[in-house]
Amino acid sequence: MAKLLVFDWDGTLCDSLARIVLCIRCAAEEVGLPPPENDAARDIVGLGLVDALQTLFPGIEHRQILAMRDSYSRHFVEFDREPSPFFDGVFETLEALRAEGYLLTVATGKSRRGLDRVLRARGLSDFFHGSRCADETAGKPDPKMLLELMAEFRASPVHTLMVGDTEFDLAMAASAGTPSVGVSYGAHHPRRLMKYQPLACIEQFSEIRQVVKDYQKQLGIQLLQ
Repeated sequence: MAKLLVFDWDGTLCDSLARIVLCIRCAAEEVGLPPPENDAARDIVGLGLVDALQTLFPGIEHRQILAMRDSYSRHFVEFDREPSPFFDGVFETLEALRAEGYLLTVATGKSRRGLDRVLRARGLSDFFHGSRCADETAGKPDPKMLLELMAEFRASPVHTLMVGDTEFDLAMAASAGTPSVGVSYGAHHPRRLMKYQPLACIEQFSEIRQVVKDYQKQLGIQLLQ
């Protein structure tokens, strides 16, 4: 069976994209860099912060990266006093998947401190079975965080599903040899996701349960052949 489900956080589980974009723009203005357009800032959501800043500001100096990181973190904590909401149906669907015996994990471009803070705020510190953050391993689209999760839970690529809203998520899955599922409501347009041949590109998070069931059936047939 597909036993390990790996979820991106921002834009997949959590409706936080507008807040992230605002914090990037505020931080840029504070440190004297030109605030990026909303679409440009949204496009890099999912990357680790350093990779995101180097993409948004080619040639950015190390001291500016440090200043941007500190300013972004400060703004995000301030704006996120009330945590960004989950998308409709996310928590109920995750609860159902967990009850069905799946291992639920997170692979995110957030920092460890940032992910732990939002999990604590939501009372979910012990809900997920595992997680990887960009500042403790290689960031997306490098497959390292996905490979580490598979190793930790002894899950083969065929028994793992990566669920995300960006090319970075699906490219990571492709590099790790795992199937993937895209969501259409996040940072990247579905046509960008379809290049990576996901099992599906869902419009509502609750649809993931049916995708998983269909994949289970397909996998059972493949393993019997």
